[in-house]
Amino acid sequence: MNTELLLKTAMFVNFSREELETALMAMELRVRSYRKGTNILSAGTMTNDLCIVADGSVSVESSDTRSERKVLSIIMKGQTFAAAYAMLPDEPLLVDYCANEDCSVLFLDMSRLADRNEEWAVKLRNNLLMVSLRNELMLSERSYHTASKSARGRIMAYLGTVALQTGKSEFDIPYDRQQMADHLNLERTALSKELSRMRAEGMIDYCKNHFVIFSGK
Repeated sequence: MNTELLLKTAMFVNFSREELETALMAMELRVRSYRKGTNILSAGTMTNDLCIVADGSVSVESSDTRSERKVLSIIMKGQTFAAAYAMLPDEPLLVDYCANEDCSVLFLDMSRLADRNEEWAVKLRNNLLMVSLRNELMLSERSYHTASKSARGRIMAYLGTVALQTGKSEFDIPYDRQQMADHLNLERTALSKELSRMRAEGMIDYCKNHFVIFSGK
C-alpha cells in the first residue's frame, strides 16, 4: 500500500502517518485490481465503501433505457468516488463506476466511522465534506460545459475550464474522443467535425488527448 499517495489525497489532508494507519485499520482497508472495462460498482446497488483510485483511472458512466452508455467523467489516480453513497448506504447508485483502464482501487468501509470520535475520525469527516463539495463542483462544471446549444460553444467551455484549472494553454485531457463526446453530450462525428473546423481556423491544435488553445482566436 502506498501511504505516501494516500497522505496526498483529499481524504487524508492533515493526517499524520500514525493517524492514517489507524484510520485504514478501523475502516478495514481492502485493495482490489480490475481489468479495463470491468464494473467496479453498478447502478442500482448500494455500498458502504468510499473508494480511492490507487492506480489507473475510473470512468463514471450512465446508461439509458436503450442501454446506450455515456461517460460522465473520469476519476484519476488519488481521487475518490462513491463518497456520498457510502455515507447514505440505503441510497442506490445512479451511475456505474467502471475501470477506464487496468486499475487498482482502495475500499474503505464508512459504516465503521459512525461511532468513532477520535481526532482522526473528526478530521476524516471534515475532509469528506470537502470532497463532497468538490464533487458537486464537478457536476456543476459539466452543466456549464453542456449549456451551449452549439458544438463549438461546448468544446470551448470545456477546454477553457481545463486551461483555467491547469493555468496553461497546452494540456492533456483525460478523455478519448468518444468519452469527450459523451461528456459534452455530442455525437462523436459532430465533435470530430467541429474540432477539425476549429483547427483549420487556427483556434486550437490537438493530437489525440493533447490540446493547445491559441489566444486571440
